[in-house]
Amino acid sequence: MGNENHLPPPSDQKVSGRTWLAVLASLLGAFMAVLDIAITNSSLRDILGALSATQEEGSWISSAYLVAEIVVIPLAGFLAMVFSTRRYLVANVVLFLLFSTLCGMAWSLESMIVFRAAQGFTGGVMIPMAMTLVTRKLPLNKRPVGLALFGMTATLAPTLGPTVGGYLTQLYGWPSIFYINWVPGVLLILGVSIGLEKEPMNLKLLREVDWWGVAFMAVGLGSLTAMLEEGNAKDWFQSPFIITAAVLALGGIYGWAWRGLTRKNTFIDLHILGRPSFLIAGVIAFTTGMGLYGSAFILPLYLGQIASYTPMQIGLVIMWMGLPQLFIMPFAAKLSTKLDNRVMMSLGLALFAASCFMNTHMSADTAGPELIAAQIVRALGQPLIMITLTNFAVNGIPPQLLPSASGMFNMMRNLGGSVGIALLATLLTNREHLHSARIGESVSLYEPATQARLDALLQTFTTRGFDPATAQDMALKALDNVVRRDSFVMAYNDAFLILGIALFACVAIVWMSKKVLGGAGASAAEAAH
Repeated sequence: MGNENHLPPPSDQKVSGRTWLAVLASLLGAFMAVLDIAITNSSLRDILGALSATQEEGSWISSAYLVAEIVVIPLAGFLAMVFSTRRYLVANVVLFLLFSTLCGMAWSLESMIVFRAAQGFTGGVMIPMAMTLVTRKLPLNKRPVGLALFGMTATLAPTLGPTVGGYLTQLYGWPSIFYINWVPGVLLILGVSIGLEKEPMNLKLLREVDWWGVAFMAVGLGSLTAMLEEGNAKDWFQSPFIITAAVLALGGIYGWAWRGLTRKNTFIDLHILGRPSFLIAGVIAFTTGMGLYGSAFILPLYLGQIASYTPMQIGLVIMWMGLPQLFIMPFAAKLSTKLDNRVMMSLGLALFAASCFMNTHMSADTAGPELIAAQIVRALGQPLIMITLTNFAVNGIPPQLLPSASGMFNMMRNLGGSVGIALLATLLTNREHLHSARIGESVSLYEPATQARLDALLQTFTTRGFDPATAQDMALKALDNVVRRDSFVMAYNDAFLILGIALFACVAIVWMSKKVLGGAGASAAEAAH
């Protein structure tokens, strides 16, 4: 499947304005697709109110998008070969904009879930296609710049999602978070239409491909993502839905692996996992996905629940994780071509881990200003990881395997995000119960300190005009709320500790790989000329 159009240009070739236009347009699309994963999080309360849905039902608004996106990411490279990159990208963007508009006009929870799934299936295409265009269209000496920009879409979009969503919802109402996609969407269509050459379709590939493998992959990954997204809300394996999803996930992924490793003409070449540098990149992408999406999940949750922040206020705190990256990315991209990428990635992982450890000492009084330092440290680490990680993923990959590499790499990162959010949601619930029980044991009504606190609360409610019996009940309830709040804060501290340990553990894995320099991944393609 690797024809001449799939080979990157030689290093000494100048990159035309049209090529840059196509690459930048595709990167804008990847940013938009990743942004849409998190953009509904800060607006979920408003959406649920409008659709008369409960919090548990509403979790499918995010889950439907993620399930569809993770299924289409591994397929995107193959389908681009069938229909041509230009035609496939433009068609998907048009459909993405249509489904985004329908999401804004949704009249019920069911219609919203269907439109979100369709939006994810068309939007997910843009993520691996952006990485494929960077590695195919840019020569060796320009590739670090393209990969740096791709890395920025992966780290900036999840952090800016809640900010953009909260800002738009507060000013224009929740449908605007879907309608805003028209701005980058139209620019993407124009950029790709002008920047990419027309190519013939290769429909015979549809007859040759292993459709059983496609079906196994879709069932396996879709069920796994659904299980992870809904597990905590449904009390995991106490639920028949989760048990069914787990069985389907296991069977589907096993079937996909079996078909993929024993047959030719598979839509994605699973043998790529046998390459040590790619496998290491995949493991770190998975863990970094946990960190990226996990921190973007628990920090807004903490600020909303403990500090009672509005979506706009949460956005202003999260913004400190995004803004510094804009200034660091160009220097990190340049440095990646001169410095051993293992050093850069280790430093990035250590900084990201350190930022999580900085959030393990929070109290009920910790709010936005105290969290900014950790956000800045995180912003210093993330670009170093994402730039070098994409270099690891494409290092020495022959051109015909680039679509497979792109699909698997992006799938691992998104799957890591799903696993991270599921684990953290469960951890928060379990640790809150544990801490609540432990604090409850020490808060005895016979303790002088507890008695003094209750007397003070009783006095407060009595002076407000409540009768003694009501004031007594309110004082006990207020004390219980303090215990619950402190238990949740300790659970959030535990969640950040787990994330920090997972990220720091990856530093050892980095050094199992050979030395990598930015842009070196195209060397195999150069040799093919």
